Amino acid sequence: MSNKQFETEAIRTQVERTQFLEHSSPLYLTSSYVFEDAEDMRASFAEEKERNIYSRYSNPNTSEFVTKVCKMEGAEAGFAFASGMAAVYSTLAALLDSGDHILSAGNIFGSTHSLFTTIFPKWNISHSYFKIDDFDSVESLITPKTKLIYAESPTNPGVDVLDLEALGKIAKRHNLILVIDNCFASPYLQQPIKFGADLVIHSGTKLMDGQGRVLAGITVGNAELVDKIYRFSRITGPALSPFNAWVLSKSLETLAIRVDRHCENALKLAEFLEVHDKVNWVKYPFLKSHPMHEVAKKQMKAGGCVVAFEVKGGLAAGQKFFDAIKLLSLSANLGDSRSIVTHPASTTHSKLTKEERLASGIADGMVRISVGLEHIDDIIADIKQALG
Repeated sequence: MSNKQFETEAIRTQVERTQFLEHSSPLYLTSSYVFEDAEDMRASFAEEKERNIYSRYSNPNTSEFVTKVCKMEGAEAGFAFASGMAAVYSTLAALLDSGDHILSAGNIFGSTHSLFTTIFPKWNISHSYFKIDDFDSVESLITPKTKLIYAESPTNPGVDVLDLEALGKIAKRHNLILVIDNCFASPYLQQPIKFGADLVIHSGTKLMDGQGRVLAGITVGNAELVDKIYRFSRITGPALSPFNAWVLSKSLETLAIRVDRHCENALKLAEFLEVHDKVNWVKYPFLKSHPMHEVAKKQMKAGGCVVAFEVKGGLAAGQKFFDAIKLLSLSANLGDSRSIVTHPASTTHSKLTKEERLASGIADGMVRISVGLEHIDDIIADIKQALG
């Protein structure tokens, strides 16, 4: 972060103005760029000049988006991708070699789990999972082949919280790369680099956009590592489109004020659910009943937009609850201005076996709510009638 406040950086960070002196950054919908002469072109491709060559490599709109997120996260460099999973895959693929080993938290997004279990084994890249409530076992799973530690905090979909500072110390002690998916928190609520992360990944599709319009991903962090990711990505081509980058840059201007409201609504909903007689349990980082409440308060500004809970009665009761929803959206997205209800066991984590889901804390009756920006009374009223 610079000496300016978060909200100011989000609004005032901008690519250089054109001769038209526009107040808001324009769209740069161009695939390529022209050169003054043969020497300019040669020097540019030789990387003797820092300039745009081709929009698969860089574009003024993507550069502005990346610069904003780097300032928000306190990162040295970054690269933007066409989706959150493109960011996860490209980051790991750029840094891992055949024979390497990933040590990951067991509670991760379903597609990331599938990447570890079905794609990376083709290239002889293995993984082990550690239990998020058993940090004492983490170091015992490190092998001579371990290259990096990967985790989410808060986790998707169980809203578990990991002690990032403890993970950072373990990674540093063993000279491992620490990669943190910070999607659920957003850079407004949490900056993992402060706690020892080398790289931070976001799905820009979620809170960064905040209105369910575009797909995007981004990785920021250590410049040397980001350079490897950039060189991998300029060849493989998962770059973010200039239009989506422009949308995201504008969205970041309101990230702080939106996330404040998301968190305010989510905490009120969590408190309502915690005392409801049709609910087995509720998990939200800033509820005092959350097992990692004190750690969450240490590393997060507020609890985020996602609340997880289990309806009494298992799968059948959960399905009845979903079918009774009237106002909220049934969708697999999150971080939207509109509140969204998701059933992870049959959607985002359906590719996991039942045993794998239970090991990750995903019961059949578990519900994930991404709490939106509607009036909290209307959100609670819809949840209340659906439970009843």
